[in-house]
Amino acid sequence: MPTNVLITAASRRVPLVNAFRAALARQGGGRLVVTDVNALSPAVYSGDRAYLVPLTSDANYLDEVLAVCEAERISMLVPTIDDELPIFSAAVDRFAARGVRVVVSPAATTVLCNDKFETCRVLRERGVAAAESFLPGGLPAEPTLPLFIKPRHGRGGVGAVTARNKRELDFFLDYVADPVIQEYLSGPEFTIDVLCDFAGRPLSIVPRERVVVRAGVIDRGRTVNDPALIELARACTSALKFIGPINIQCRVHDGRPTVFEINPRFSGGIPLTIEAGADFPAMLLALHAGRAVPPAIGRFRDQLWMTNYEASVFLDSARVRLEPLGSPAMRGVA
Repeated sequence: MPTNVLITAASRRVPLVNAFRAALARQGGGRLVVTDVNALSPAVYSGDRAYLVPLTSDANYLDEVLAVCEAERISMLVPTIDDELPIFSAAVDRFAARGVRVVVSPAATTVLCNDKFETCRVLRERGVAAAESFLPGGLPAEPTLPLFIKPRHGRGGVGAVTARNKRELDFFLDYVADPVIQEYLSGPEFTIDVLCDFAGRPLSIVPRERVVVRAGVIDRGRTVNDPALIELARACTSALKFIGPINIQCRVHDGRPTVFEINPRFSGGIPLTIEAGADFPAMLLALHAGRAVPPAIGRFRDQLWMTNYEASVFLDSARVRLEPLGSPAMRGVA
């Protein structure tokens, strides 16, 4: 039976939408539907069908998404942004009652990972190498500088700064809202893409070096089959329960890979991981269909480079629908 998939907050995630569409085509067909808050988001025009929905903070958000699921006979839903992960993880049973599997980690995990201070505190408590982290009131009287400061609940690298001296530290502690302060990790930066099955077992682990980063997303990078990075990812999946895709952010500091945050969702650099042979969308579809997916950890094309460029979607004005259509719970976009 064909599987219809819904990707929420599709935004600029055209490669992810295309990867799911290709996987669906290879595995018996099915529709790829997307939602977004903006009819001009490029990924809106990559799916088979798209719907405008309110912001995740709206009280009607889940009702609207459920309405889309029912209209499109969705059986698998893939959330993509940090803000909505705790919302969906708390509503897994509600969606399951309508025949929809939400690919999201447990509520305890999504809430923890949205808090960058607690993430590192818990990982360190459970024996995983993670950045020493402080809240403003817990900083030592004479902290070791430089220090890295960022919003405790932020995303996309927004508001992240380095304080190199006491004057900068005082300024940024006042400037950054609700900050977390972390030890400064020098050395190369990596994202480790991980896919876990629905029981929390890791199936694929692909480390990628973030050689050039733009607006918090990899611009140029390469896959790196490094045993220490793979072992760090294993340690994270033992310390916390994850379901579906996650990405672990770390740096190799003093020869040791050290986590500074975890995002339990698809990463912005997932196209490189997929191109390297770790087809997370195809694996998720197979799991959803009840087929056995054996672990393939470390099985990917090593030293594969990705270098990004901008692409555009061109639309006749007749295709752009900026106003909601139909009932409040059914806002269709062509």
